[in-house]
Amino acid sequence: MSSPRPSSAPKTKGAVTRPWAFAGGSDVGRERAHNEDAILVDPERKLVVLADGMGGYQAGEVASQLAVDVVREESADLSISDSELGRIDPDTGMSVAMRQLRSAIEKANNRICSVARGKEELNGMGTTIVAARFYDGRVGIAHVGDSRCYRFRDHSLEQLTRDHSYVQDQLEKGLISEEDAKNSPQKNLITRALGIDAIAEADVQEFRTRPGDIYLLCSDGLSDLVNPEALLTHLSTERPPGDYTKRLIDAANANGGRDNISVIIVRVGDPPIADLWWQKFLKKPADKK
Repeated sequence: MSSPRPSSAPKTKGAVTRPWAFAGGSDVGRERAHNEDAILVDPERKLVVLADGMGGYQAGEVASQLAVDVVREESADLSISDSELGRIDPDTGMSVAMRQLRSAIEKANNRICSVARGKEELNGMGTTIVAARFYDGRVGIAHVGDSRCYRFRDHSLEQLTRDHSYVQDQLEKGLISEEDAKNSPQKNLITRALGIDAIAEADVQEFRTRPGDIYLLCSDGLSDLVNPEALLTHLSTERPPGDYTKRLIDAANANGGRDNISVIIVRVGDPPIADLWWQKFLKKPADKK
């Protein structure tokens, strides 16, 4: 196909050849009485959040919903452009988007702690959280606990987050093997969560995105029951994102459904055609990461 002439660029400004796609789902599983997970899928802000609550009857679902609500509230300003979100904040050395995401999670922790202090039945509630925001050709990921984010790219699957768990710490110290970690009775013992301490430090990362990337956020209700090889098999077949979420939840339930199962899928779309035209003719170097 011939390249568009310069005069044709204004006519296609803002058009995309492959749209962004978002989907999410949450299921109670086969053994739990109620669902303590909460998710947010916000295509308008290109923001997704997943939280896995804990803390006794109904307390976990209160904590997870509070976490999701606070991150949504703190990300509500639609007047901030993608380029502004990607700007480096001189005070922190982080992009504005990552600074906002980290701050939102800190505020979520404060909100959960405050609510728990006011109601005896909610004392001790907490939640994991993993959140991703897409902007300016990048994705910012923040997480606390063992809810995960994976990236499917070039027919391979990579776990982008590190579990904050006792078993993960043992594994990294060489005290147990990968097989021991999979079968450990302590594999769900987390070392960091929102609502437990006055300060909850989120790990934050930023990556360049590529059109066609698939980002998978999930609770341990999926990752404990569907191994990475099976996840890769599911994601290697081209499907609408909603089909991915349903099939992954069904797979976890087929393997026992011992916990609540939450899944979010984001498929990165192509940039505007006008941007592609300028990248080609100005020979902008392609990202290698």
